[in-house]
Amino acid sequence: MGEFVRVEVEDGVATIRLDRPKMNALNAQMQRELIDAARQVTQDEGVGAVVLYGGERVFAAGADIKEMAPMSYAEMSAGHSRLLQDFAKALAAIPKPVIAAITGYALGGGLEVALTADFRVAGEGAKVGQPEIQLGIIPGAGGTQRLARLVGPSKAKDLIFSGRHVAADEALAIGLVDRVVADDAVYTAAREWAATFVGGPAIALRAAKQAIDRGLEADLDTGLEIERTQFAALFATDDQAAGMKSFMEEGPGKATFTGR
Repeated sequence: MGEFVRVEVEDGVATIRLDRPKMNALNAQMQRELIDAARQVTQDEGVGAVVLYGGERVFAAGADIKEMAPMSYAEMSAGHSRLLQDFAKALAAIPKPVIAAITGYALGGGLEVALTADFRVAGEGAKVGQPEIQLGIIPGAGGTQRLARLVGPSKAKDLIFSGRHVAADEALAIGLVDRVVADDAVYTAAREWAATFVGGPAIALRAAKQAIDRGLEADLDTGLEIERTQFAALFATDDQAAGMKSFMEEGPGKATFTGR
């Protein structure tokens, strides 16, 4: 458990909780703690799904500008820009379903945290955006890449070039978030969604996530080969044997999986 990031596990769902009042500004320490949290939930076999959560009032308002402002090009190029990429990569690489529960603001680095998740649940009053352009910079923790892959290059350019804040209803309309719920129901909705993956075929879920994510980075033929190898490998698992046996004997949706 870090000073600003903690991991709580209940009923197979891990919550990675950002907790640096008031606005969860993502300083270097917090970024390192997020890497540790990602490693922890990855290695914990009792965790079937993960929720990223910043608390009832705010998800994360962005990187710590006071920390970054005095940095030189040499300092940013050699060190901090790599940390920005590394913590987001660590979250994106969690091999389990991950849901971001967005309350209040998810701006700049905060939105980039949410973009590492597989799904995003937002409160009705949430605001999201990439306002880095207003500081004379661009997103540096994956925003230019993950946002464009999620909503398409034109919408991504609109948000990044303008730096504007996007309300929850527009975010839902453009596919930036997947569900919008009442502000006080965000965490509950995210946990309930995450719980649907607990007890599922963990190896197949991991394979599906890796095939989709890696395939998006490749041409179609390469993506199909990634899919083929992942698909074939699952026939070496107990879950595949149990799932198909159950289907033949009892019908769909009744298998018990062990994650092996």
